[in-house]
Amino acid sequence: MEELKSAFDIAMERAEKLGKASPEEIRKRDLVPQGEKLAARYLKGQCDLTVELGKYDDEARGYVAESVKKVLLRNLDVPKNEVVKRTTRRAMEGIKSLKDDKGGVENVYSKLRRLFKHYEDEGAQQRSQAYEELKRDFYRNLQQLAQQQGIPTGISIDVESHPQFQEQWRLTLTKLDAQYRMLMEEYKLEIERIT
Repeated sequence: MEELKSAFDIAMERAEKLGKASPEEIRKRDLVPQGEKLAARYLKGQCDLTVELGKYDDEARGYVAESVKKVLLRNLDVPKNEVVKRTTRRAMEGIKSLKDDKGGVENVYSKLRRLFKHYEDEGAQQRSQAYEELKRDFYRNLQQLAQQQGIPTGISIDVESHPQFQEQWRLTLTKLDAQYRMLMEEYKLEIERIT
């Protein structure tokens, strides 16, 4: 019991050394969630970022804007579907409006647009080929398994609805998308560094 008490005492001493949060840190902590909410509203098309940020004093605006940028950056993604496409487009517009170096942002956006186009064109073809190949392989494996167990092979099998096929497809899709996500992360870092 004495060891627990001394460990507790040590922890209390460390906490005292850290001291209390400064008024600036407290204010920042309170403003970050406001920025996150503002970003969510913006992405839904419910507000104008410039107008909303104009309601804050200079110091608060900086904290809120930084929080908004982080949320918008997290919402940049490869265009898997129309919803993601719209959200990404909106996030890109919002980020650009918050940055001073519009040219620098536009340079990175050019790279992003090429990535998106590749994802939609060549990437779609790769995904389609991988899907058909996986479907053929899975069907062949099920046929072999059926033969080994003495089940007639003339039975029609809906491979695509099989849970193991769906799981394997999700894993394959994750692998195919990994290269795009890696580039996305690099571009997000580039955007983050731009003033």
